[in-house]
Amino acid sequence: MTELNLETDRMQARIEDGIGWMTFNNPARHNALSLEMWQGIGDILEHFSDNQDVRVVVMRGAGGNAFVSGADISEFDQKRANAEQRRTYGEVAGRASRWLAKIEKPLIGLIEGYCIGGGLATALAADIRFATPDSKFGIPAAKLGLGYEYDGLAKLARVVGPSRARDIMFSARFMDADEAKEMGLLNFIESRGDIEPKCIAYAKRIAGNAPLTVQAAKAAVNAFERGGREDELERVKEMVDVCFDSDDYKEGRRAFGEKRTPRFNGS
Repeated sequence: MTELNLETDRMQARIEDGIGWMTFNNPARHNALSLEMWQGIGDILEHFSDNQDVRVVVMRGAGGNAFVSGADISEFDQKRANAEQRRTYGEVAGRASRWLAKIEKPLIGLIEGYCIGGGLATALAADIRFATPDSKFGIPAAKLGLGYEYDGLAKLARVVGPSRARDIMFSARFMDADEAKEMGLLNFIESRGDIEPKCIAYAKRIAGNAPLTVQAAKAAVNAFERGGREDELERVKEMVDVCFDSDDYKEGRRAFGEKRTPRFNGS
């Protein structure tokens, strides 16, 4: 196991058995994201993206009561009190958001407890989402009077459909895990005792597959979600070609013929 040295203890990161773990560590504030945490997210995901030992990334909240509860508003008077601070804050948070959106490796969300507002927006960046039966989901923006950015709502609408996205935003109601799964927000619901081992087993399954194939598949699905832009489709074609020219493709064929588990190295 390798632990990353970060400039904040409110984010934690480690690499173990091909899995990069990213933990939001602010349980006293339900893992609300402070400026230093936004910086940590960008640093962690950039490191995981470049590290060949990381095949899949799992993000979770510390403490077991919440995944992420949005931005830490308590620090706005000190960190976001004027236009210059707002620009700096936006640059740091924007870098983290871009990494959540662009990391090519599979991203799994392990959700325990509340996943509300910005927490749900963060969870939507995941490719696969696990949650406990007692988890709660919602975006209470309409109860606060704040506006919601297009990118976040577009992602929500792509996942659950426009009609359900309207329901979530207009009503500002909270949903339980069963309803969230039924509308497509979740892939799996596991008990408190089972969610971590089940998530690890799933992540290891991904980590054992051919990384180039998995990354090409993620890129293709992302391109489909965004309407099949020409530049993204061209990039997917290039990634598919890389798969067919890879040593992993040769290894996969050999392993199939020899009736053994393939050993992929991502090249």
